[in-house]
Amino acid sequence: MTRTQPTARSSAASTRSSATTARSSAASARSSALDATAAPLEIDPLLDDPDTRIIVCCGSGGVGKTTTAAALGVRAAERGRKVVVLTIDPARRLAQSMGIDSLDNTPRQVKGVEGPGELHAMMLDMKRTFDEIVEAHADGDRARAILDNPFYQSLSAGFAGTQEYMAMEKLGQLRARDSWDLIIVDTPPSRSALDFLDAPKRLGSFLDGKFIRLLMAPAKVGGRAGMKFLNVGMSMMTGTIGKVLGGQFLGDVQMFVTAMDSMFGGLRTRAEATYRLLQAPGTAFLVVAAPERDALREAAYFVRRLAAEEMPLAGLVLNRVHGSGAARLSAERALAAAENLEEGGIVDQEPGNAPVESPDTPGTQPDLEPPASGSSPTAPAPQADSVTPSVTSVTSVEQLTAGLLRLHAERMQVLARERRTRDRFTALHPEVAVAEVAALPGDVHDLAGLRAIGDHLAAGRSTT
Repeated sequence: MTRTQPTARSSAASTRSSATTARSSAASARSSALDATAAPLEIDPLLDDPDTRIIVCCGSGGVGKTTTAAALGVRAAERGRKVVVLTIDPARRLAQSMGIDSLDNTPRQVKGVEGPGELHAMMLDMKRTFDEIVEAHADGDRARAILDNPFYQSLSAGFAGTQEYMAMEKLGQLRARDSWDLIIVDTPPSRSALDFLDAPKRLGSFLDGKFIRLLMAPAKVGGRAGMKFLNVGMSMMTGTIGKVLGGQFLGDVQMFVTAMDSMFGGLRTRAEATYRLLQAPGTAFLVVAAPERDALREAAYFVRRLAAEEMPLAGLVLNRVHGSGAARLSAERALAAAENLEEGGIVDQEPGNAPVESPDTPGTQPDLEPPASGSSPTAPAPQADSVTPSVTSVTSVEQLTAGLLRLHAERMQVLARERRTRDRFTALHPEVAVAEVAALPGDVHDLAGLRAIGDHLAAGRSTT
């Protein structure tokens, strides 16, 4: 009875080990199958295709959309395209990386581009774009009345949704000028990066709202009838809303709406035309994400939203992917080796095993007798001094090696986590082509760095 228990436990352990191995093999097979479904995103054919006129980079904040847009612009220009990059990121990283002091609402040419094409860059100035719309579509007196209106000044400086609409407006302006054969758009850095798709709908809802129709009614009726409506209807509204907003503010709103009345139709028409332009075959959306769970969850949201809006998705740019030049050494083996070194299991560091000189070595004298009484024991001292630095040196090397092995194990764990996260995304969206960009040791701050990013994008896979 005593002998059969260990045998049973051994059999059970063997069974569990086999099951664990089988699960590990199955997981590895699933990972390989998932990885195989991720088709590579071919960037160069996309940039070289003359039918590609607009590329929109979208994604959550902090994943490298601005850098990706700039790198695409540099690569396209050096391959012969005439490119303009429109950024909505106020951090001004695009200007710094392209060697420009500052960007504004006017496209500026980037110097240092190597190739037959041209590269221009600009940063959306929301208020200036709104002012240009007013100046282009209203006569002098009406334009001045709108620009000086306090409500308009607040609206154009930061009203909710204005930035997204102005991005649509500026994109439409650039496309209408036909001065560039490729426009690359860097969208706002937030979860609302696709809100510019809703700009025409939100604008229409705003213009068709009861509040706006009530404010516009006196201008539409005109004459004494309008004044009568104003005295009756507006006095009732002023009495209620004016207590909350203030009579002066309400008057500013009414004056703004009255002055903008003739422009509202044009605003809606242009926004809807730009929306249709984004659905056209010449447009390509690139979703940019980091290999992290939250970022890829946002990427999945963008993919679904673009499909619902019938927007052409080119693929996913997976940015800042980590790699290793020693990927064959697993995290488990690296940790085991580090523990062995730290516990002395590989190299015996006992002082008694340190090498000593042979008595037969020429120039040495074996210490056969103890030193005479009163004499100074000088012979052993040099031996002790010669052994101690050797032991200390070996110990330091082993500690350093163990530390490096632990760092490698952490890197391999990061790689495994990123791979699992990527594979979950590709399993849910196997139709989305993927390009990986390796994590760089530092920030990109010049054209050479942007070229390196472009090379990674064209390669499609980060080096591991």
